[in-house]
Amino acid sequence: MRHPWRTRHFRSLSLLLAVCASASLIAACSDDQPTTAQGPTAVATSTAPSRSGGTIDLTAPEELVHGIDVPWGLAFLPQGGALVAERDSGVILRITPGAPAEQVYRVPGVAAAGEGGLLGLAVSPAYAENGYIYAYFTADTDNRIVRFRLDGQPEVLFTGIAKASNHNGGRIAFGPDGMLYAGTGDAGTGAAAQNPSSPNGKILRLTPEGQPAPGNPTPGSPVYSLGHRNVQGLAWDSEGRLYATEFGQNRFDEINRIEPAHNYGWPDVEGIANNPQYTDPLITWSPSDASPSGLAIAGNTMYAAALRGERLWTLPLQDGAPTRPTAQLTNHLGRLRTVAIAPDGALWLTTSNTDGRGDIHTGDDRILRFPAR
Repeated sequence: MRHPWRTRHFRSLSLLLAVCASASLIAACSDDQPTTAQGPTAVATSTAPSRSGGTIDLTAPEELVHGIDVPWGLAFLPQGGALVAERDSGVILRITPGAPAEQVYRVPGVAAAGEGGLLGLAVSPAYAENGYIYAYFTADTDNRIVRFRLDGQPEVLFTGIAKASNHNGGRIAFGPDGMLYAGTGDAGTGAAAQNPSSPNGKILRLTPEGQPAPGNPTPGSPVYSLGHRNVQGLAWDSEGRLYATEFGQNRFDEINRIEPAHNYGWPDVEGIANNPQYTDPLITWSPSDASPSGLAIAGNTMYAAALRGERLWTLPLQDGAPTRPTAQLTNHLGRLRTVAIAPDGALWLTTSNTDGRGDIHTGDDRILRFPAR
């Protein structure tokens, strides 16, 4: 059973993180099963704002909360704080620095199993006017996207994304164009990724009402790109270019620059193909070093959270391409699921050690905040 972290544990973590930027690349993975959570516990932290656009200080962690049950989606609220999805419970928590975690919603109909459950979250760009929250989750028969207000019932927007014990995708985010993007997985059927009529193994582009967005490659189709195995992270740079992280099979995990109508090759290709029929990834890793999930960009730096690799990858951006991947926080926090840049410029990071594949430490799972300087 998990217990709240005591202050001396947090001081020890701070010392570890201060030196982990130079840690060697050592892969680690475990199949330990999670214990039962007692519920999230807030940790006292400073609330001084960071300078947006500053360099993220990865040596200065602030633990915002611990004791969360498999945190997955994370989306910031315009009035401050963030919403965090618990994958297996279907609960949404509001996390505000310096305050206790607060349960604000439970998504009905979540059928958590394997890698499925309550996955991605997104906040409407017009939240101040309409109050809408968007969620991608695994239901009894499929993966689907809904929207809701925190005081109301969900409205189903998009259904029919095949589910499986793994490869459910699940990341959603609003792009600079105001459209909703969703990364899906192939649900264990590789051929679906090449089938333009299937929503699986794709990046979808939808209106806020869940309809195929105007300007999509094929009018009336939600498909923006295809040939994906399991998209886990979405992020845009300052020029509006879209990038995605993707799980490989046995050889290569990927970061891709996403272009409309481009085919990223799965299941015919894993990694670089040098085939004009397919778009090659910008970055590849061995799955033991990565299994990249969340993706975020601050200034000219990309951040990719690694699950099996148990590290945070930083990648400088040059002319729209990530370069020189550097491993940070290696093996000190365990599996890392979601990384996001807050409105104040700070980086938020969630662990994923209670997801059935990690070594569980006292206090897992937790959310950390790293300030911008």
